[in-house]
Amino acid sequence: MLFQRVSKGVVTIASGSWTKVTCKCCFTDAVRPLLVIELNKEVRLETKQWIISKIEAPANKQGAQLLAHPGEDDDGDMILVAAPTCTLLRKAEAVGLSKPYRDGTMLAFSYPDRASFKNADNIEELLTLAEQQYIAKNELDDLKAGTNESIPGCSKDKGSLYPGEPIFQKLEKSGIVKTMYPLHDKEKLSAFSEQWYSQFSSWELPLDYIHSYFGGPVAFYFSFLGFYTVSLLLPAVLGAVLYFLPWHSVNGHVLLAIFNVVWSTVVLELWKRRSAELAYGWGTLLLNSTFEEPRPNYRGTMGHNPVTKRWEPYFPSAERKKRIWFVSTPVVCAFLWLTVMGMVAYFYLEWCVKDYYSQEPSWFAMLLLYLPSVLHILYVDFMNNVYKTVAHMLTEWENHRVESDFQKHYTLKVLVFSFINCFAVLFYIAFYKQDLELLRKRLVSLLIVSQIINQVTEALVPYLLERFLPSQGTKQREADPHIDKLRAQSCQSEYPGLFAEYIELFVQFGYLSLFSCVYPLTAALLFLNNVTEIRTDALKFCKLFRKPFVAPAANIGIWQTAFEALGFVSVISNCWLILISPQVKGYCQENGVSFRHALLCTIALEHVLIILKVVIAFVIPDLPKWVRIKVAQLEFRSRQALKTVA
Repeated sequence: MLFQRVSKGVVTIASGSWTKVTCKCCFTDAVRPLLVIELNKEVRLETKQWIISKIEAPANKQGAQLLAHPGEDDDGDMILVAAPTCTLLRKAEAVGLSKPYRDGTMLAFSYPDRASFKNADNIEELLTLAEQQYIAKNELDDLKAGTNESIPGCSKDKGSLYPGEPIFQKLEKSGIVKTMYPLHDKEKLSAFSEQWYSQFSSWELPLDYIHSYFGGPVAFYFSFLGFYTVSLLLPAVLGAVLYFLPWHSVNGHVLLAIFNVVWSTVVLELWKRRSAELAYGWGTLLLNSTFEEPRPNYRGTMGHNPVTKRWEPYFPSAERKKRIWFVSTPVVCAFLWLTVMGMVAYFYLEWCVKDYYSQEPSWFAMLLLYLPSVLHILYVDFMNNVYKTVAHMLTEWENHRVESDFQKHYTLKVLVFSFINCFAVLFYIAFYKQDLELLRKRLVSLLIVSQIINQVTEALVPYLLERFLPSQGTKQREADPHIDKLRAQSCQSEYPGLFAEYIELFVQFGYLSLFSCVYPLTAALLFLNNVTEIRTDALKFCKLFRKPFVAPAANIGIWQTAFEALGFVSVISNCWLILISPQVKGYCQENGVSFRHALLCTIALEHVLIILKVVIAFVIPDLPKWVRIKVAQLEFRSRQALKTVA
């Protein structure tokens, strides 16, 4: 029997069919596979055996020091990979993970001092499933070719390796490795998934379970989504009061505008504190920064890396800058021009529909008044999807060496375009046309139509495809033996990442902080949407997509900066909306205040609010006091340890 079940419902494979271990602490009767490597069906047996030998070889022989299993057949197209305890413990120290020490404090894990850490003798308790899978994937990515080494069973062009070349990057580019994915643990998943996406009455998200199972980036996303959603309650209540009990004075309008500015600042500062608490509890607050290897798609002429002294591709930074400035930038500007043309078409169609309604007023003509907004929203959504693909292609063509540079340039391209594409019409209406009624109608259309589109495309369509048009592997899942159930997970779609989810929140945050003073119910509509969004996103992770590989994370990264930048833009937007509001205009006319004096007062208010934002950010510490104390204790222990060694 290939598979057997051990304690806590973990499905494992009998250790006799795995790589033999020599370390006593790594010996076990059964081994749990962490990830699957699917090979091209045309791969030869000698190629598969060579890959397995590289996976299971020790580090001093340029191996990954992992455990490998050939699957059902020695010449099949599957390799199962697990990790021995020693490899997991050593890599946990290299990554810089913090774990509970014997006195209860979180301390950077040390392999030589591993006996002093809680649960060091139980790897399942010490390291989460996501951490174990990340370590196994990281070890495979770190596999480097030796001198005069090649892939057996392949042609010279396909199997040639230069010294120091990442082996699995080569295997993926050559088509030898078809895909690689971490395995689900169905019983662990079912233990918390019902609470996650089924119980609408529960406000508490199982964040620790999410972190343990899916990893830090996913847990931080859902934590931020939940924190932001709860934070919407206060502006939702205030907006509802001002909407249903209209306060038609200057005070009501100014109150809501100033509240938006202060609220956005306080929420983001409090989130930093919450993020630090989570990162400390999950042992990632002080992650080590590691040297990044070249990306799989990085291309260039071969040369010696002055840092690693390895033979690898080299691409001049001057050539990359030429591509960015003379190709990528004009293409981005061209898409921005298409965005402006779409805005022009929207206003022209708006004028045509209004003219038709003035000549032939009817119910049909009244419905047509909303047609320009709906069509433009669909156009904006279409442009967003097309541009993301183009931006990814451009960033790939720019040929960035490491993944962090690739993500930075890709994110910057999409953020700039999303800001213009989603907010250009609103800024035009507010700053040029100064038509608050049109701005209100446009904002309502965006809130309703765009959210319906997002829910349908992100959750309903994938669910219906999974429910009524499942893949062949999924159809046979219940009747297949265990090895085929593992294979069936590859039939699920690969999760596209959290980028689209953060962009959606970025746009939401913009609607609320920039323009919601003209439509007080904005926060309430966003709150209702996000309550559903939490559940639909959870459903995607648990049911619809393949389990993703994720690296440990200490925060939400560049998105914190993006949200804070929107907060500063909101000062300008809200101050201008105060100036052009009918309440303020009426007050100025009644009291003989000129537009010039009103403008000067608005500019003064803008400066006061900017100073207020800075003061709030300064007054609210990024780290809670107890986390600062823990970090200081950790630094003190590190210094004492260095003195002892010296």
